[in-house]
Amino acid sequence: MNSSGILPDTEISELAIRGGISSGAPFVENQIQPASLDLRLGHTAYRLRASFLPGESRTVDEVLKSGLVMHQLDLTGGAVLETGCVYLVPLMETLALTDDISAAMNPKSSTGRIDVFTRVIADQATTFDHAPAGYAGPLYVEISPRTFSILARPGDRLVQARFRRGQRQTTREITVSVDLEGFDGMIGYRARRHSGLIDLAKIGEHDPRDFWEEIDVRQGRMILDPGEFYILASREPVIIPLDEAAEMAPVAPEIGEFRAHYAGFFDPGFGVAEAGGTGGRAVLEVRGRDVPFFLEHGQAAARLVYEPMTARPARPYGTMGSNYQAQKLKLAKYFSG
Repeated sequence: MNSSGILPDTEISELAIRGGISSGAPFVENQIQPASLDLRLGHTAYRLRASFLPGESRTVDEVLKSGLVMHQLDLTGGAVLETGCVYLVPLMETLALTDDISAAMNPKSSTGRIDVFTRVIADQATTFDHAPAGYAGPLYVEISPRTFSILARPGDRLVQARFRRGQRQTTREITVSVDLEGFDGMIGYRARRHSGLIDLAKIGEHDPRDFWEEIDVRQGRMILDPGEFYILASREPVIIPLDEAAEMAPVAPEIGEFRAHYAGFFDPGFGVAEAGGTGGRAVLEVRGRDVPFFLEHGQAAARLVYEPMTARPARPYGTMGSNYQAQKLKLAKYFSG
């Protein structure tokens, strides 16, 4: 057991028992993941004029009362969050961290794969997706659907939190490249514009043909169109040992012509053979930027940054009904097939 590193499921549970994590509703099944905690939407969404950070001297609530809110939505019976709009939703979970534990947040894999951009905001925050050691207060999630509008309700889980004891430590980094030689004759999916609504409560019930175009194999290359959203896969199998966790990060920000990830947490056990993950790939959520960009097979797309765990999880990824273990090219869990 390490004195510092990422907390596993057992320590996240202990943190909650000690009052470090509180919620307005009991935790639900599988909300505690091997090295993270799913955070749930509350009952109200605020349609904002723009995104913001509160800064060191203000709470999020104080900013909301300063004229930034355009209107308010009740999520109780379900509400549509539309593309091109910015929303803020208070989360059910609040934190009371000790002085040696901080939290980092990220979109869940299924969130990134439907092109929903999210960021978590804490009171007095100067950065997104971070709660410093000793933080005590509420959490809010900024939601901006980019391609597909979504139907959201209280309790839906779009983001997750990872808890770290001590300073961040990097054990290694691995470059991930893109596979354009294909899987069963195709290399990926391109999102259809002006598609229907994705209901977050309907797992496996959306026809992918209504939302995606399949991209055929074409000599190991493709052109990314500006503003278009793609689902591709890594060339390399990804393995996250039981005593490490990993996060996907940009490979080279100076490339500038595409973004190759939205959701970036990889839990211990992903891709591990004994957990059913042999050959698992990293799915890449790719968005073309300002100009058309020529992408080739094997081109570097992202980095996997590994960190130590304080201890191995009791239930590694792949042993708890995980959606993406042993995946190759896979859409979000909301789609059938």
